[in-house]
Amino acid sequence: MDSVRVGLLGLGTVGGGTVNVLTRNAEEITRRVGCAIKVTHASAKDLSRERICDISAIELTTDSFAIVNNDEIDVVVELIGGDTLAKDLVIAAINNGKHVVTANKALIALHGTEIFALAQEKGVMVLFEAAVAGGIPIIKAIREGLSANKIEWLAGIINGTGNFILTEMRDKGRDFADVLAEAQALGYAEADPTFDIEGIDAGHKLTILASIAFGIPLQFERLYHEGITEISQEDVQYAEELGYRIKHLGIARKTPAGIELRVHPALIPEKRLLANVDGVLNAVVVQGDAVGPSLYYGPGAGAEPTASAVVADLIDVVRNINCEPQHLIPHLSFQSSSLSQEPILAIDSIVVPYYLRITVADNLGVLADVTNILSSQGINIEALIQKEPRKAGTAVDVIIITSKALESKLDHSIAEIENLDTVIGNVNRIRLETLG
Repeated sequence: MDSVRVGLLGLGTVGGGTVNVLTRNAEEITRRVGCAIKVTHASAKDLSRERICDISAIELTTDSFAIVNNDEIDVVVELIGGDTLAKDLVIAAINNGKHVVTANKALIALHGTEIFALAQEKGVMVLFEAAVAGGIPIIKAIREGLSANKIEWLAGIINGTGNFILTEMRDKGRDFADVLAEAQALGYAEADPTFDIEGIDAGHKLTILASIAFGIPLQFERLYHEGITEISQEDVQYAEELGYRIKHLGIARKTPAGIELRVHPALIPEKRLLANVDGVLNAVVVQGDAVGPSLYYGPGAGAEPTASAVVADLIDVVRNINCEPQHLIPHLSFQSSSLSQEPILAIDSIVVPYYLRITVADNLGVLADVTNILSSQGINIEALIQKEPRKAGTAVDVIIITSKALESKLDHSIAEIENLDTVIGNVNRIRLETLG
């Protein structure tokens, strides 16, 4: 085989980066795989748009189905995003006997089970390293490098937009809305930032990581996700005073009762490496029974970092293009017939410490009422700070760090605390993760 012909679906930022990496490193890649990998066809919505790559040798079309139905193309790279048209295109490509590389986390998280089953039936590969954490080879690390381990838990900053916002709030004392507007202006956040700031994007990625780590089916619908919109500047400052930093984490943990699968803000001890991952960078910590903790850190997005993962998948496809399907690494690391049916735990059944910010009237006996309510649910207080009132006789913030507690019991306590006449507004609760 002299060359493998690639058809790109989407010629935007990542598509252009993929062409550039393949072109610039063509000699090195050929030395690695034994033949050339060439982008011969690409589809794009607007053929007149200026590109970041040289497209002179690429046949362009606005019809994506012309790519997946083209007999001359060996591998289809899907970079258009979403889970509707992208799904139809990937299914068509597989039915046509083409291997697929995708950077589409929503597609895999929501439809991966169907796609992988069809790929197995048709004897083709579907690779998706770029779907999680951009240029960080986290999928390969878990699926191959850590395959000797029982994975106990993993936790990651897997959305750069949320991490950028929280970093700016901490370092520059800015408010959430102000930083979000800048993130949109810089292109870190979409005009509708819901997927980023409400944890949906991170949830898609965590669904994939948990499936590979624990050998469970893809189950995004059972994942708990919570955004960062309620994190205030005060919370960021108080966390720092207590020796913690607030990060938007994806956490998957195996317990005797089942699998925790959750995305939410969390306090992390400032000494942890993950607490010091700032800006738009991503990082994932994986705890294996043999290796212990290992950290994977780097850019979670961008033209060439993501293209690095896309091209690595293309190299894997070419290296294995003549392998019998039964000799390929399973899509989700475990044999499809051996996936575990362990339950995904509801959020109210997790047990962790908590940070509580309670705004109360500056009256005698308020703290006693709050502590009595927590005590009645068996929740101990590890640390308590009462801030100075802004003016004499006005409301004050009370900050509490609890011991580990069952979330359903904390929910009950919070409801009682919010009903106290001396408590103003809602209690702000943030889970705490020691990552130990």
